[in-house]
Amino acid sequence: MVTAILLLLASGLVYWAWRDWFGSPSRLEQVVDPEVSLVDSIDALLPQTQCGQCGFPGCRPYAEAMARGEAAINRCAPGGARGIEKLAQLLNQPIIPLDPAYGKETPPEVAFIHEDACIGCTKCIDACPVDAIIGASKQMHTVIADLCTGCGLCVPACPVDCIDMIVRERPLREIMQDTAAQPQDGSSATGVEPTNPPLGP
Repeated sequence: MVTAILLLLASGLVYWAWRDWFGSPSRLEQVVDPEVSLVDSIDALLPQTQCGQCGFPGCRPYAEAMARGEAAINRCAPGGARGIEKLAQLLNQPIIPLDPAYGKETPPEVAFIHEDACIGCTKCIDACPVDAIIGASKQMHTVIADLCTGCGLCVPACPVDCIDMIVRERPLREIMQDTAAQPQDGSSATGVEPTNPPLGP
């Protein structure tokens, strides 16, 4: 009789322990597929330029490779030293310098189209991974500065060299965070106006 009661109590304890651990959806998700939340955490630390300098077709694929242990944390030039430091902290890895094979650290940039030289070929529109360039065939093109990630992929695509990269006054991630507070008077949150201002004097 005592043995039966002890077995019943032990079964109950095991059941409640199992329910407490697996009953939470977040814990169950982490046990079933821990890579999902890790990829999201890594991706959140990347600059979202989608430039491909790291050797992957975008920030998310690079994050997935790091989560699998298939890519080093020092391949993101736009993220720079600060980005590497954050990734090292998240993944419990030593901080290492940026691999020069994947570019060099530069200030955040935005594409600038010299509209008087634009021939309307649309090649820059096709090259842009975030649809930040607007225009039509044989019509002047322009950059939506608030959407431009500064990847620079439009520059080599232009056959007349009318696109330059200029320093952005604020990082893209800050701009994205301030989207909800975007002023309604048509001004830009970037410090760079959506329509391209003339360069030089």
